[in-house]
Amino acid sequence: MYNLVMKDLKLGVNPLFFLLPVILGALMLIPGWLYFVVILYFCWITVPGVFGQFKAQNDLMFTSLMPVTKKDIVKARVLVIVILELLHIVMAMIFGMINIQLYSNQTPLFFDPYLGFWGLCFVMLAIFNVIFIPMYYKTAYKFGGAGIVSIGAAMLFAGVAQWIGIASPVVSDLFRGPGVHNTGLQLLILTAGIVIFIALTMIAYRIAVKRFLKVEIL
Repeated sequence: MYNLVMKDLKLGVNPLFFLLPVILGALMLIPGWLYFVVILYFCWITVPGVFGQFKAQNDLMFTSLMPVTKKDIVKARVLVIVILELLHIVMAMIFGMINIQLYSNQTPLFFDPYLGFWGLCFVMLAIFNVIFIPMYYKTAYKFGGAGIVSIGAAMLFAGVAQWIGIASPVVSDLFRGPGVHNTGLQLLILTAGIVIFIALTMIAYRIAVKRFLKVEIL
């Protein structure tokens, strides 16, 4: 499994995609911005770039010649996706902490990058995973349709969550007002987001395995 993951990271992931989280994470320093966009860049840029590279290299055929099971192939690819997602979130969180120190006196229209906001980001990526991964493994080759649907769903979640955050005084207080200083509550939201991320990604993995077992690799 370790060798499969390393093969994907070294051969399928351009070094640029390890640098992008740092570059894009710096966008968190823009005051009062719509910070969901920073994480959505993973869906817009990294996923098409990485899976396009896998397709161009005919990685599916190459991997199928290795002494590994289809289940392990899916597991390795899901782990690569999760590693890249966590890299994006961790770097964005680091810049988010700097943001909070720089702009602590401002009251922006959109969500501030406090712990609760990152919980929402984990949910957004969970929605992306639970749609993209199973759809992709219908063929394990074509990723365009899966990308469009999953990215659309993630963007819809971000848009609805942000709209509720503006329209609802309760949610606004929780993510932009005094509620952001309630560390216990913010940690609870973050933990819930992480749990949802893990659960939906595991569900996506299990569905993907079942679908990939039916794929004929020529």
